[in-house]
This record gives sequence, C-alpha cells and structure tokens, in this order.
Amino acid sequence: MKDTANPSGLPFMKMHGAGNDFVVIDSRGRGALVTAGLARALGDRNRGVGFDQLAEITDSAEADFELVFWNSDGSKAGACGNATRCVSDYVMRGLGADTVSLVTERGALQAERLPDGRVVVNMGHPQLDWREVPLSREVDPLHLPLAGDPVAVGMGNPHCVRFVPDAEAVELALVGPGHEHDPLFPERTNVEFASLIGPDHLRMRVWERGTGITLACGSGACATAVAAHLRGLTGRHVVIEADGGTLEVDWREDGVWLTGPVARVFDGVLTPDYIAANR
Repeated sequence: MKDTANPSGLPFMKMHGAGNDFVVIDSRGRGALVTAGLARALGDRNRGVGFDQLAEITDSAEADFELVFWNSDGSKAGACGNATRCVSDYVMRGLGADTVSLVTERGALQAERLPDGRVVVNMGHPQLDWREVPLSREVDPLHLPLAGDPVAVGMGNPHCVRFVPDAEAVELALVGPGHEHDPLFPERTNVEFASLIGPDHLRMRVWERGTGITLACGSGACATAVAAHLRGLTGRHVVIEADGGTLEVDWREDGVWLTGPVARVFDGVLTPDYIAANR
C-alpha cells in the first residue's frame, strides 16, 4: 500500500450516519477531482471502497464549503442528508466550531452539532409541486397513480413514499426498482416504505436510486416525515427507525431539520494507478 503521505495519491475518509455509508473526498484548494468513472469504481464494494453515496467537499465563495454528491452507479445525487451531517461534523471540527454553513445543489444550508454529539442539518423546504419533485406529468403528489397510493416529495432529489402495514415485510429488491424507474419520475426516484409504529414514530426502509437498498437515507427520512404529516399520520416532529439506526425529523417554518448520529470510520489514500485507471 502506498504511504499515506504520498502527495500523488488521493486521500479519502469513510463515514456513516445511521449505517448510511459514504466515501468523502476533500477537494478544497484543488478544484473538483471526482468524475463519474471514479465514483462508479469507488462505489464497487469488491473492487473499490464501497459506499451508498460519495460526497466531495469543494470550495465555496458564499459558505464554509460546498458539497457534491454521487451515487454508486456514477450518477449525481442532488441531496444526501446523512452525508451532509457527517461532512458538516468533519468541517466543524476542523474550524473549531459548532455551526457551519454549506451549499449543495439544494441551495444554502446550515448545520450544527448538539451537546450529545449528534449533528442536525436544515435540509430546506420540501418540494411539493409536481413540477418541482419532479414528475413527468401533472398528478396529485399526495396520491400518485401507482401501486400502494404513494406520496411524491422533493428534497433536492425525488422521493416516492409508500405507507404500508409492515415495512419489515416489504421485499425491497423486488418492489423498489419498479418505482425507481417508473415513467412518472423522469429523473428516477428514491423509494421509501414506512409504517406507523407509535405516535409520531415511523419504521422506514429504503431503496435508493442509483444505489439500491441502504440502511438509512437522510433525505428519505425527511420526505417520509413530510408525507406522513400531510397524510395526517403524524405531527411535524417524527422519530424514524431506519435499518441502520434512529433519525429525527422536525418540519419547521424555516425548513425540514434532520438529526442523527455521525461516525468517521477510517481514512485512506487512493493510489495514483487506481485513479488513472478509473477516470
């Protein structure tokens, strides 16, 4: 293995939030370094590193940093709540601060670290108009003409939230792809299956576009909480049990706030040969 001090290699971090795992590359001061080919190669859990999403940190003139997200198939992801929380924690530690500002494709966001170590991020207002989600034609986002009567919510990326009696019983690999690739979603969609397990308490499982089954999804948790409130199932503050851990969502006047744990697992360096072969 190359010496981690080798400047010709590319350092990266492996992080996760409630089991939703990420490769993080800090490109500040060097310009964007990630390509679709490199993201696709790194996303391979046998030949690369493996991740649900890749987050690249870049410089921003209007905030502390900017984030660009990639799926494991090499496509772009417009938003990723858990990666945003994890990277915000990393940047806050570097700045010696408990709050941070950032920019994503979604726009300007803010995050802060709570006294218990969890990190909360304002994911912005949900997109509830069919054009914003986006959907391919005008339908009622609260009652999509699809199996299971799902709800469409945009959180900087599209979501299809389907309420079921028992989320544990859903065969994600069989049902998820059909919704992801339905013509109603021109950019494909993330798919959440949720069931009410208590007052303001949901069980959620996720099929993510461009990735597949994941243990959690931050933007998906936000979309699920919004959909549950709009359907009259919960209030605006919801606890969500994902496969990988617990997330909290609070839909406030200034946006949808996502709270949960963060973890920095290990650091590594990609070799020059690997980078050159996967551009």
